[in-house]
Amino acid sequence: MRFLTHTLSRGGGRDINQDAAEHSVAGELACWALADGLGGHGGGEEASRLATESVMQAFRSHAECSPEALLTYIEFARTAVNKRQDEQAMLSGMRTTLVVLVSDSRQALWAHVGDTRLYLFRDGQLARQTLDHSVPQAMVDAKQIDARKIRNHEDRNRLLRSIGGREEVRATIEEQPHALRPGDAFLLCTDGFWEYVTETAMEVDLAKSASPADWLRYMELRIRAAAPADQDNYSAIAIFAAP
Repeated sequence: MRFLTHTLSRGGGRDINQDAAEHSVAGELACWALADGLGGHGGGEEASRLATESVMQAFRSHAECSPEALLTYIEFARTAVNKRQDEQAMLSGMRTTLVVLVSDSRQALWAHVGDTRLYLFRDGQLARQTLDHSVPQAMVDAKQIDARKIRNHEDRNRLLRSIGGREEVRATIEEQPHALRPGDAFLLCTDGFWEYVTETAMEVDLAKSASPADWLRYMELRIRAAAPADQDNYSAIAIFAAP
């Protein structure tokens, strides 16, 4: 199995793009990371950059597709952000989300903190997606609201977990590897992206795409048509598994 990857990252209507995306290949193993620095905290762009770069550094030094490796990569991200906070007091409040995908070309695992999402599509249909660490998702879990209301909920930006605090990072880690099939597609995307692209739209655009670049281009057209002038940063990594 080989991977075709394309990345999109835009500032939207903001002066600073606080999203960061990275990916790396080590033999048959590959790793992708996407982070969204929290806009309400100074240094969000620094936090997201440190998180994704440190994940890649950890992956290159210890490339492995396992839950234990994912935990190590995320711990590297937390350590890097905390170290910079210690060095620069003005960055003490910086925070970031993070999603990490790793594969050995036969199976895949992922982990996330916050509301930057991962979607897996199989046979053109949504097969799996991460669940946000956010107040609206907690309300869905408590059966107080329907999941379809998350996108427009007034508390959508209130996260329950992020990287940058002193507490232990409580990442959600996929424990069981997912066997890959040719044609599988992954989408990693920040909230500024998925806010304007529904899961149904993701499937529709995937069906007419010959490449990850096509897929992202079609979805970005939807964002530009629906988003306001002052929209948030939006970023995504699209990955096709090919034989």
